[in-house]
Amino acid sequence: MVEVRHRHASVLGHRVFYREAGPADAPTVVLLHGFPTSSRMFRRLIPALADRFHVIAPDHLGFGQSDTPPADAFDYTFDALTDVTAALLAELGLTRYALYVQDYGAPGGWRLALRQPQAITAIVSQNGNGYDDGFVPDFWAPIWAYAQSPTASAEAGMRAGLTEEAIRWQYLHGVAEPELVDPDTWATDHREISRPGGDQIQLALIRDYATNPPLYPKLHAYFRASRVPLLAIWGAEDEIFGPDGARAFARDLPEARVQLVPGGGHFLLESHLDTVAGAMRTFLAELPAAA
Repeated sequence: MVEVRHRHASVLGHRVFYREAGPADAPTVVLLHGFPTSSRMFRRLIPALADRFHVIAPDHLGFGQSDTPPADAFDYTFDALTDVTAALLAELGLTRYALYVQDYGAPGGWRLALRQPQAITAIVSQNGNGYDDGFVPDFWAPIWAYAQSPTASAEAGMRAGLTEEAIRWQYLHGVAEPELVDPDTWATDHREISRPGGDQIQLALIRDYATNPPLYPKLHAYFRASRVPLLAIWGAEDEIFGPDGARAFARDLPEARVQLVPGGGHFLLESHLDTVAGAMRTFLAELPAAA
């Protein structure tokens, strides 16, 4: 049985929670979660990797078991969240690692790679966008509008996305076998982001998401310069980040592996864990030994 450790670290004055498993001297894989969840989304993936890899999965500040300072006391931007993640990895002495990014984890992962490209041995993107191609217009148009002009009516639309029903949709849409998805996922996520002040935290991050596409040209230049090994494994029915977002990686990384999973949605680990874990194990095992 794989032992998963549940730890905390003091980082930049905040208490950050992370899960850790696997041999400390094995190649490290850092798992970065998306909205509206936490490192709990990796609860089954971590044991599937930890016999061969050293796995670290933090909760972003404001999510899960990490501190949730109020939005008027902490600047909830993707730059600031990346500062915390980078400081945690430095605290743990991690200077070389592969990244797994999903949803909100992608903006943090891209920033880590741009700050310290020499640290990244490989990238696995699971419905984590890095190109304009992946944005499904019907989902993203109101978000771009809110970021540009956060009026009361626009904010009301964003608040609708924080309801339990909206979070349930994120987990179930496009999933061929929805009965595989544990209802505790959306119930727990909703409870956690509904803590006092949680709405302001999420609204701040929604507004700040518009800062991510302007970084994409630098990200694509990094891809071309580094030729970093990349696996894009994507729920093909995702109506948030569509499959064109996965295909786009091959534009700058011709050797990227792109795997679209039929019957999978946004949270692919809930319905297709074995597919993702198997693809990751094969991909990571084939990296050069120096990585």
